[in-house]
Amino acid sequence: MSDHSPFVHLHVHTEYSLLDGAIRIDQLLEKARNLGMDSVAITDHGNLFGAVQLYGRAVKAKIKPIIGCELYVAPGDRRDRSPSPDGSLNAYHLVLLVMNGEGYKNLCKLVTLGHLEGFYYHPRVDMELLKEFNGGLIALSSCLKGIIPYFINAGRIETAKEKAKELTSIFDNDRFYLEVQANNLPEQIKVNTVLKEISKDLSIPLVASNDCHYLNQEDAEAHDVLLCIQTGKSIDDEKRLRFSTNEFYFKSHSEMEQALQGFEDAFANTVQIANRCQYEMEFGRYKYPVFHLPKNRNLNDVLIEKAQKGIKARLTQKKEEEGNLSEESVREYHDRLDFELKIIHDMGFEGYFLIVTDFIDYARSCNIPIGPGRGSAAGSLVAYCLNITNIDPIKYGLLFERFLNPQRVSMPDIDIDFCINGRDDVIRYVAEKYGHENVSQIITFGSMKARGAIRDVGRGLNIPLAEVDRIAKLVPEGPNVTLGGAIQEEVELKRLEEGEDGPTKKLLRISRALEGLARHVSTHASGVVISDRPLMEYLPLYKGSKDEVMTQYTMDQIEQLGLIKFDFLGLKTLTVIKQALSLIFETTDINVDINKIPLDDKATYKLCSEGKTTGVFQLESSGMKDLLRRLKPEVFEDIIALVALYRPGPLGSNMIDDFVNRKHGKIQIRYILPQLEPILKETYGVILYQEQVMKIAQILANYTLAEADELRKVIGKKKQKVMAKHRARIIEGATKNDVNPKTAEKVFQLIDKFGGYGFNKSHSAAYAMIAYQTAYLKAHYPVQFMTALLTQDMGNQEKTIKNIAECREMSIEILPPDINESQADFSVVGGKIRFGLAAVKNVGLKAVESIIEEREEHGPFQNLIEFCNRVEGLKVNRRVLEGLIQCGAFDFTGIYRSRLFANLDNILKSISADYDPNQLNMFGSQDFRNGEPLGFLENSDIEEWDEKERLRKEKEALGFYITGHPLARFSIEIKHFTTCTIQDLPNQKDKSQVKIAGVVEELKIKRTRRGDKMASIHLEDLTGSTEVIVFPDVFNRCSPLLKGEGPLLITGSAEINESSAKIIAQEIVAMDSVRQKSIKAIELKFDEESISRALLEDLLDIIFRYPGDCNL
Repeated sequence: MSDHSPFVHLHVHTEYSLLDGAIRIDQLLEKARNLGMDSVAITDHGNLFGAVQLYGRAVKAKIKPIIGCELYVAPGDRRDRSPSPDGSLNAYHLVLLVMNGEGYKNLCKLVTLGHLEGFYYHPRVDMELLKEFNGGLIALSSCLKGIIPYFINAGRIETAKEKAKELTSIFDNDRFYLEVQANNLPEQIKVNTVLKEISKDLSIPLVASNDCHYLNQEDAEAHDVLLCIQTGKSIDDEKRLRFSTNEFYFKSHSEMEQALQGFEDAFANTVQIANRCQYEMEFGRYKYPVFHLPKNRNLNDVLIEKAQKGIKARLTQKKEEEGNLSEESVREYHDRLDFELKIIHDMGFEGYFLIVTDFIDYARSCNIPIGPGRGSAAGSLVAYCLNITNIDPIKYGLLFERFLNPQRVSMPDIDIDFCINGRDDVIRYVAEKYGHENVSQIITFGSMKARGAIRDVGRGLNIPLAEVDRIAKLVPEGPNVTLGGAIQEEVELKRLEEGEDGPTKKLLRISRALEGLARHVSTHASGVVISDRPLMEYLPLYKGSKDEVMTQYTMDQIEQLGLIKFDFLGLKTLTVIKQALSLIFETTDINVDINKIPLDDKATYKLCSEGKTTGVFQLESSGMKDLLRRLKPEVFEDIIALVALYRPGPLGSNMIDDFVNRKHGKIQIRYILPQLEPILKETYGVILYQEQVMKIAQILANYTLAEADELRKVIGKKKQKVMAKHRARIIEGATKNDVNPKTAEKVFQLIDKFGGYGFNKSHSAAYAMIAYQTAYLKAHYPVQFMTALLTQDMGNQEKTIKNIAECREMSIEILPPDINESQADFSVVGGKIRFGLAAVKNVGLKAVESIIEEREEHGPFQNLIEFCNRVEGLKVNRRVLEGLIQCGAFDFTGIYRSRLFANLDNILKSISADYDPNQLNMFGSQDFRNGEPLGFLENSDIEEWDEKERLRKEKEALGFYITGHPLARFSIEIKHFTTCTIQDLPNQKDKSQVKIAGVVEELKIKRTRRGDKMASIHLEDLTGSTEVIVFPDVFNRCSPLLKGEGPLLITGSAEINESSAKIIAQEIVAMDSVRQKSIKAIELKFDEESISRALLEDLLDIIFRYPGDCNL
């Protein structure tokens, strides 16, 4: 400690005291330095979320980091969830600070066990755990919710003393301090006085703190709103949780002294405690999981053995596909394998590869589909030979050094795509193999983004929702948008911020103060950490709202600590492929091996070239379809290129046009040097892949591929000094290879210009394979493929609408649910697709399973009444029956849906003497009138629903139109009077005028700040759905149309950005009147042979009697 730091803050809540602390760690360190404090602690509520971030950044700032936590301590046993009988707290606060490595491990255990064993509103420990895991920790008595301050305020001073003695004893009589705070609350002032007396009586030292929740005093207002966000209250609620002073900020030493006069020893003790805290985190040393081996075997021998076995199998496969292999070709594979194995051994990564191989083998043994590869790992021949990947890296020119650079020691990063239904099973296997205590998923934090901050703060300030929504929507959408940037770009936002004081200005001010703070936690989509010992020894664990256990550190922080993470991704498309293959076998007896389909299939490339790729992996966006139609892929390498081309960089340049024109011979392909042709030929002379940059540097300037990977990393990052060195080396190296310096300069400029757009070919090739496989299935087995796709998208209404539209486009008939034919999922029936019962609203999966089981055991259902009596062990409420009738599940009876629906009460009465109009008991009595169906259904005079009503009820039951669509009868109008479909809307230019036909599925009427009515509508057509904003001027003219049920033609301005596409309405017309309002002239044409004077006279009579507005 230095002489100029007479006080250290030891009780500080950062943003990781979620929605309670408002201090950012970077700003905390900056203020500590400005106040001359060279140590600082963080003590977030019940967690260590910020520990690694504090440590790493504090060390860089040359400030000592002190890791701590404000624990919750149960009044009794931590596992007791019963409320306190005397109305006292269910958890008291206690601050713990880490002194050393033992203390860090113990704090990790305490925090973890609080989450896993003691959670009751908060993660709680108890005295039993404190007695067991207190070594290396210093304890402070905490705030007014600490156990000692609580009993002091309750007037139970003797009890407070007993608790002080107990804690002093637990912490060895020299690691427990009584905490006096400088917040100036009357209750705290009282507590401080009594604590001073207890300190004197029991010889327990005092320590000064301020329980900091925000950085500066003026931040109290924003913090107050943050508490409103946490509790779901508004600042108008007098009973809400709030701090009754604005003193809970990071005070200077002088401000602390002023508030705590007469407590000089308490200040000196902060320095003493900081000196006692000497823990140093260990970064960078890898902690490899233990891969268990047979006796007398080592990791390297086992890896080599598996790889050699694998290359033999891969070369046999290659020989079967391509014919005899040359000796040179075989040698290339073996040399590459030996090279990679040596690098892996030298870097010590054999265990990593064996662990991945093991859980991949497990997945395959359980018939869990695995993707052909993902990311740069597809460039490894070892991975290919171990069946980790299924892309031949030599065949497709993929580079190992792009995956694992021998000059830069960093953990390999193998991301694995699993069938989404099997991913969790593989993770369970890993946990069982390596120990549940050694395996965990990884946390990630959601933060208050620009728009979200405005909405949260607006609720806290109790500003009308419509006004908050209006302001939030002024902020551009996008992943990296900030309020500061939005205010500079958006004139209206800038005007509001600079305007007069009022609710809106306050909204923006506080939103900016809270923007970016951590808001909630969730589980990382793919990350799983596997350790060599129980994870609690390295880090704390967290228990989520669904009882899922995860690390309290993020993926990057786990890697900093040297723990090894693996990525288990769930990819829906692999599940679609698996189900499609199963359906193909069920319906055709053909067993398709998806990994052996021909890569030169004409039907597949024809489907792609025509842009008929809805549902095809990576190729289904409207922009990609347009690119497919332009490029017209003919070989698999074209599909690889498409995956790499359709990204923001190439899309924002003329690179795509150049690529397409070169492929079709509209631009002549020229190579600056002949040496470049073998590298760039497959991409028509364009540098498209990062691997091409690496190979050019290798061939032209004698770079090793490891060195070339370093060049690849700096291209496009504007590191001018580093690029200048590479430029000099490339020119010098090329000159030594007899290349003219000016030509070498041109090559460097080419690399510098287009290399920044370069994409990882390994990833492109792997994902192109999945794209091709799905396109192949769609081209050859369209019904089975679309059935599988519909099943996987069953819970996504927008995707299902799109898939149904695609089926119509492909002339595939979709049948409504049928109680006798439908399975739970969508199924193939006679070349058609039958809707699944699980897709019917309000019909749970257990009910569906019971229905199918009864049907399979005892045969088809005869009618609705028999159905109700036969399904045992299940209660079916009226809503379920209504849904099944409305969607057509009983159409097989030949009785109109309208009659079944109208007579539902009679049916229910007929089968149960104990009839309840809302509940049907399947064990009720039967009444078939001598076994015959009740005749009132056949004899009913109730008319069939008209098409409009039938479709409305169908949509109500399923969420979709199946047997028709309200827009279907307007096909001519749609063809002539619209400019695009909703599916094509994202491909339109921003601010361009569009005309779209659709049905209003949801209408939300709002009021502007001035009180005028406006609307937001959810518009659906045959291809999808979108949002349409209707401002007051249009709303006033067209509101009756919006409230009606008829299809509409909406003309408006398209608002297109990266994440959404919507329409600002300018004109709304009923589709029924489109022709009348749009047609300006009518032309009559007659066949000369059929025309007669009588016909003409009759026609003239009609024309004169019924004049209109159109010219004739």
